[in-house]
Amino acid sequence: MKGVKKFFKALFAIILVLVVLVAALLVWLTIVEYRPQPTETVAVQPLNGQTKKLSTGDSIKLVAWNIGYAALGDNADFFMDGGKMVYSADEERVRTNINAIISEVKAQDPDILLLQEIDVNSDRSYHMNQPRYFENLGYSNSAFANNFKVEFAPFPIPPMGKIDSGIATYSKFATNSATRVQLPCPFSWPIRTFNLKRCLLITRIPVEGGKELVIVNLHLEAYDEGEGKAAQAQMLMDVFREETAKGNYVIAGGDFNQSFSSVTVNYPVLPKQWQPGVMDVSPFKNECQFVMDNKVPTCRSLYAPRAGNDPFSLQYYIIDGFILSNNIKLESYEVRDLSFENSDHNPQIMKITLK
Repeated sequence: MKGVKKFFKALFAIILVLVVLVAALLVWLTIVEYRPQPTETVAVQPLNGQTKKLSTGDSIKLVAWNIGYAALGDNADFFMDGGKMVYSADEERVRTNINAIISEVKAQDPDILLLQEIDVNSDRSYHMNQPRYFENLGYSNSAFANNFKVEFAPFPIPPMGKIDSGIATYSKFATNSATRVQLPCPFSWPIRTFNLKRCLLITRIPVEGGKELVIVNLHLEAYDEGEGKAAQAQMLMDVFREETAKGNYVIAGGDFNQSFSSVTVNYPVLPKQWQPGVMDVSPFKNECQFVMDNKVPTCRSLYAPRAGNDPFSLQYYIIDGFILSNNIKLESYEVRDLSFENSDHNPQIMKITLK
């Protein structure tokens, strides 16, 4: 009988210690939680490239790419998509991926580059300052905004740990300013403390004659039940309408984590694999141009690695795209099929002209 009592006392003590540790962790995460303001000025960093001026009638080439923090290549799956991996690449593979991504950007040589899921100081990418890798590609300036900044993400096992990541915009044109606009966060405490704080990164390029080219870099919600996606999409369109009402040229691009309702997605829906939402663009169809293409998938499922598996066993998506104001002429748009070798997204290439 004494032995049973000792056992239950020891069990109670262990449970109590675990409860105290979890409580202490939640308190600490709450104290250090990243709490951005609704609107924040972002520094425009001067780089070494030559600055170009922008005028009506000029043609511009843009590339937008979710680079998956250079750790989501064809070898990777990811636990949030039903896979098993947390750290999905060793340091050598991350360096291989980032170098291949840079080579593709060099080959495309865009005037404006929009990157999503680019790490500054994260355990998952071995604390590489990835924005610096793109600073010597001929750009005049850059801007960066955090959308994932957590001192310690305590899940799963092993935990994700420290994450410092965001979105970055590089431009060959003179840039007047950059602003981080906080999007609605669909998660409540305590999940909110170690989750993304998604945002818009808005940069402003002066156009000769007094207007501005407003570039909106974005990476919208992926894992909520749908309310967050809808609220973020509505806020994006509110910003879009505000800028077009001023007569500005506006381009919003990146990873929407949704398909536009105007695009037919031909890929079969596979069970157990993540499925994106659909952004209803019909209320805005006369106000702007929604650019997606169903010829090449922009993203693949991370349910399993692509290398070594039947590629048709994975879900494919069209969730990356652009929105253009009507005073911009779309010259061309394509998704580069890179077989998801170095990222779980393919890059988008677009050429436009300012009317």
